[in-house]
Amino acid sequence: MATEPKKIIIDTDPGIDDAMALFVALRSPEVEVIGLTTIYGNVYTTLATRNALHLLEVAGRTDIPVAEGSHVTITKGTKLRIADFVHGADGLGNQNFPPPNGKPIELSAAAFLVEEAKRNPGKVTVVALGPLTNIALAIELDPAFAKNIGQIVLLGGAFAVNGNVNPAAEANIFGDPDAADIVFTSGADILAVGINVTHQVVLTDAERDILAKSNGKFAEYLCKILEVYFSYHHDSYSMRGVYLHDPTALLAAVNPSLITYTEGVVRVQTTGITRGLTILYNKQKRFSEATEWTDKPTVKVAVTVDAPAIVKLVMDRLME
Repeated sequence: MATEPKKIIIDTDPGIDDAMALFVALRSPEVEVIGLTTIYGNVYTTLATRNALHLLEVAGRTDIPVAEGSHVTITKGTKLRIADFVHGADGLGNQNFPPPNGKPIELSAAAFLVEEAKRNPGKVTVVALGPLTNIALAIELDPAFAKNIGQIVLLGGAFAVNGNVNPAAEANIFGDPDAADIVFTSGADILAVGINVTHQVVLTDAERDILAKSNGKFAEYLCKILEVYFSYHHDSYSMRGVYLHDPTALLAAVNPSLITYTEGVVRVQTTGITRGLTILYNKQKRFSEATEWTDKPTVKVAVTVDAPAIVKLVMDRLME
């Protein structure tokens, strides 16, 4: 008997690698994308919504609802760092696509997440590719959300490696550290895919050339927008390739066997120079005094990844 596809909602701030992740999801028979929720990060929320609607039009999937998310952090912070130098001012490689015809639905992202989790308890996976504000708002909106949601696979954290915003913090957690701490301690089934893992997954210049030569609709579209992303990586990391952050997190949700994980309690530093730091308590020591990690629910944190398999899946699904 065929198992029915896993229902996923992608919480996203598109973003070039978000576009890749979305297209891979739409080409993955193992999952059914039942909605997109938008968040600031690579771009401001308004533009994230516009880009999400645009990408669904490119994919011919305007049947998928888009719910607009928060414009500010959970503590109402607004001085948000936008990664336009990574993804282009429009978030999609400065291609200046025409505005989409579609509109977001009436429900906010948090309300949409709560409703969908309630409608299919235990059956919906959220793939969170940006700061975790919408997910934290859903947890605050509905005390049952953490139990109703099947799993939250989130791209975030830099476990035991340097961050990518500064040496302490990874961009998505840094975008809203307070929200991240709420999510990590909520008791939901969480898998964190951090840059300690995604920095092992690289799409090389040579692979981009293969994509460019294929006649896949998605491959063609992405090759147009990838230029900015590649030049950022050349400049910042002196590498001939790009990290596949979002597609790796997405594929971890599609096929959990692509990664291995450890389990422990994760807390997020919310103040000071290490704001956004994610600390995993590995349970190797039993502390005699209570700590800020004591009696908190455990989460899964990815530690290894089958990088060649991920790159191959991304290539194959985009070139179809």
